[in-house]
Amino acid sequence: MSKVPFPTTKFLRVKCSGCNNEQIVFDSSKIVVKCNVCGSDLAEPKGGKAKILGEILEVLS
Repeated sequence: MSKVPFPTTKFLRVKCSGCNNEQIVFDSSKIVVKCNVCGSDLAEPKGGKAKILGEILEVLS
């Protein structure tokens, strides 16, 4: 009997360092994620996991 693998990716609640807006970001984003309010970069792709540029407030499952 084979086991079903669990995903290793998560969604993160990130606080923007520019305007303190909180936004949900995928931790393996393949594009630059910008803040919906001020346009600052929140995450940038780095091949696998994204580099999170804001403050991680919560890991969502």
